[in-house]
Amino acid sequence: MHVGSGELRRRGRIRAGSNRGSMTALPENLERLEEAIGQACRAAGRGRGDLELLAVSKTYPAEKIAEAAGLGLRLFGENRVQEFGSKAEALEGLRRDSAVRMHLIGHLQSNKAARAVELFDAIDSVDSLKLAERLNDAAGRLGKQLPVLIEVKLSPEETKAGLEPKSVEAAKLLERFPDLEFLQTRGLMTIAPWGVAEDVTRACFRSLREWRERWAVAHPRLTLEVLSMGMSGDFALAIAEGATRIRIGTALFGKRAPWTGEE
Repeated sequence: MHVGSGELRRRGRIRAGSNRGSMTALPENLERLEEAIGQACRAAGRGRGDLELLAVSKTYPAEKIAEAAGLGLRLFGENRVQEFGSKAEALEGLRRDSAVRMHLIGHLQSNKAARAVELFDAIDSVDSLKLAERLNDAAGRLGKQLPVLIEVKLSPEETKAGLEPKSVEAAKLLERFPDLEFLQTRGLMTIAPWGVAEDVTRACFRSLREWRERWAVAHPRLTLEVLSMGMSGDFALAIAEGATRIRIGTALFGKRAPWTGEE
């Protein structure tokens, strides 16, 4: 059955219950989200097992992460090194005793690479050779194998981070990656442009898949299995275009308060 992009968009935009003063909203939100993910997978002819759910926990307290982990969620994404640093101690036991993994999904300045390697289990926003080399050096000092994703910029918005796929920098990074022995390339990540037509959003996700296919042939030493794309408002379109990981925040945790600390 063919499902139009308008229907996919409706399935991929769900309203989260308020989480203010309630410990029941998160289970309800997760149930609602899983129903929508299942519908999108069926519409795309895919199985739910093809897809990872990464809970975007930025600006939410450590207690919310622990609650979500208690519901079975295992992948969490944070945007800022400093912000997660303030939560890390409270989550030490949870991370030690379970399979919970914390990913940095926000832009990372190279001067914060060492601290990021200490705090996170994976970095999903590598966007320069300089950053990759600093992450590799820091991981080497800790004797740590660090999974990473390459962030690809497929939107004209100046505020979006990531590598331009046709850039010299992208070519240099892809050539150098196999020699960075403490980094494990896992795939690609992108963020679709805001406020655009559905066909533009879908074309962005399709482009990431096509770049993955192209680079996998050109760079066979790299593992590029993960396609991290799609958020609360557009994940159904991403699933239709081959996402293997979606990043969901507000649809799970409710409306977030703005971050007021430093970058």
